[in-house]
Amino acid sequence: MDKARDQDGWIGKGPFDAAFQDAAELVGKRWVGAVIWAVVHGKHRFAEIRNAIPGISDRLLAERLKELVDRDILCHRDTGDPVPGYHLTPRGAALRRVLIALHDWAKQR
Repeated sequence: MDKARDQDGWIGKGPFDAAFQDAAELVGKRWVGAVIWAVVHGKHRFAEIRNAIPGISDRLLAERLKELVDRDILCHRDTGDPVPGYHLTPRGAALRRVLIALHDWAKQR
């Protein structure tokens, strides 16, 4: 794929990009954005994340956390760590900027 940007700032040769679609579907999946947002804001333990997201069930939170760990967005540090719980991986930390931009965009409504 051509990595040069065209005059409108687009990257690539066509309107469809499978990697972009996969990322958009992941972040847009129910509760995923909220889970990542909670971790970005310092909620690391399961109960802290659950309490930061009104309405999410334990089962669904566990499912989303597992998916985010499997996708290398979050990692889980055990109780021996100074700050146990879920943390952003470098790949997940790269989403912080995207989520802040999405937050700012959403507040414009």
